[in-house]
Amino acid sequence: MSASHEPAAAAALPLLVEGGVRRYGRLSSRPARVNPLDEFTGLARLMRRPRLKEWAGFTLLHPDVWSSLIVQDAQYLASCEMYAHDRRTGVLHQHAANARGGCAELPANLLDGGHCSFDRPGHRIVYDFDARAGRHTIHVDIAATGSAPAFGAELTLDARAASAPLSVSSRLPGGGRMYTHKAAFPVEGVLRAGSAEYVFDAGRDLAVLDEHRSFLAYRTRWLWGTFALPTADGVIGANFADRPELPGEPEESAIWGPGVCEPLGEISFTPERPDDATAPWRITSRDGRLDVFFEPEGRKEVRHQLGLLAIDYFQMYGRYRGVLHAGGAEHRIDGVHGVCESMRARL
Repeated sequence: MSASHEPAAAAALPLLVEGGVRRYGRLSSRPARVNPLDEFTGLARLMRRPRLKEWAGFTLLHPDVWSSLIVQDAQYLASCEMYAHDRRTGVLHQHAANARGGCAELPANLLDGGHCSFDRPGHRIVYDFDARAGRHTIHVDIAATGSAPAFGAELTLDARAASAPLSVSSRLPGGGRMYTHKAAFPVEGVLRAGSAEYVFDAGRDLAVLDEHRSFLAYRTRWLWGTFALPTADGVIGANFADRPELPGEPEESAIWGPGVCEPLGEISFTPERPDDATAPWRITSRDGRLDVFFEPEGRKEVRHQLGLLAIDYFQMYGRYRGVLHAGGAEHRIDGVHGVCESMRARL
């Protein structure tokens, strides 16, 4: 693999917000501290807190299992979810747990010694980040339920061989703010779902981090997808999204090439047959540097109607094929694992 693109904390920007002034734009690395509330004081800070939505999750890319996990805090509610779909059997298992808002640990210094966790009886997921040592870890210990077997995992991520970082701070319509950090890491270790065991190989498999700390609008929607693969020269892949934006503001769509993370814009998601959940989607950027087809193999859905609050969400997992351009080179992909999701919510 190529040399590290995940910077040590000492080289990172010191803070997302300094002296009440927030940094905006595509940042060269994740700031050492990311707390969007630091932009505000007094009553303004108090009123902003309920709009802050925070999460840190991983998409795990392995030839035999589709799996994603997430720890999130919406301030009024904390939650944790994980699924595993065995490609050989076609069986999907999933776990979810909720807790009082503020119960999830999502530290502002995430990559520099950050301990991120959701820890409730029978449902524990922990991420330990250590950029200085060049490694991060994922621990999972979820008990069996009446509908799903026990999950367990001990995974180690190689931060020194990660993709170039994608770190974006931007304004959203209606006075919102978005911060996201993403990177793809070679991963090794073991994931267990009941009696099934999946061994991860750092030369073949990846874990893609998705961190968000954003003030989202009450009515929120997005389409989002990602895929990545390791090569002898470094990680190749893409992260792409379509959501309401302000003209001229940076957004999170980008292509990973060996040693680079290059911005994309004006992403289009087009399902071939909108009423068919198994139909491929075509995903393109206006400039043509991303032109891929996503072929779903399955999907996880979440639907809640709680009066003023509602979520209509699905994440599809499957394979990408097509072409992307990064670092002045064309990269053709075929059968590369990834995900594609839709969110429509009142939060």
